[in-house]
Amino acid sequence: MTLLQAIVLGAVQGVTEFLPVSSTAHLALTPWVFGWPDPGLSFDVALHVGTLVALLLFFRAEWVQLVQGGLALLRGGRRTPNAQLALYLILATIPALIVGALLSNFADTTLRHPLVIASALIVLALVLVIAERVGRRKTELKDISMGDALAVGCAQALAIIPGVSRSGVTITAGLFRGMTREAAARFSFFLSTPVIGAAVAKTIFDGVRHGFSAANPTSVAAGIVVSGVVGYLSIAFLLRYLATHSTYIFVYYRIVLGILVVAAYFGGLR
Repeated sequence: MTLLQAIVLGAVQGVTEFLPVSSTAHLALTPWVFGWPDPGLSFDVALHVGTLVALLLFFRAEWVQLVQGGLALLRGGRRTPNAQLALYLILATIPALIVGALLSNFADTTLRHPLVIASALIVLALVLVIAERVGRRKTELKDISMGDALAVGCAQALAIIPGVSRSGVTITAGLFRGMTREAAARFSFFLSTPVIGAAVAKTIFDGVRHGFSAANPTSVAAGIVVSGVVGYLSIAFLLRYLATHSTYIFVYYRIVLGILVVAAYFGGLR
């Protein structure tokens, strides 16, 4: 992998990780479109180090409050809003961790097929349209219930399918549960943090046991830095955007991209 390829993929990761358009799909499709070698899931996860840092930095004050509230609850303190949200995040993370542990190898191979990605892009776009139409958009982050959290957490498990999008499927589930768009996005970001952290930790553990790939360390480091900087900006953009806009622009993008992928595949462009 060249330095330019790593920087491009890092930028793609940073832009698409937090927008509801699927970073995994874009990281799989970008090498396919340009004829680059597929960097594989390990490099994808390495880029997630950058976006994980972006999440922790952007929500640093909120994470401090969540951790303090959770620790206080473990020590027998009262259930404050922060403690309750921390508990909900722990419970909602479990489905994705289970599915990831069981199906990560399958996702790294069979599910990275262009037609799988295209189908997931289009199907979730249509489901997101329904969520926009039927969602009440009244529940704020401080008002979510355990049922809301578990529903979004179960939906997050579907993000293992390239093209689904972790933020896309969790925001969609949040809208179905009556959350405001901004609340759904914030809960999505909080919920993705431990899952991304677990994926990064597993990759590092596997690398220590079996040896890391022969990727150029400079290229990998550049990709991580770029994904972190661009990811931080993407978080800020999406929260501002959803405060006053619907998600339809992402629906249109997903459908168009899905159709283009299908056309390219059957047209023999790759």
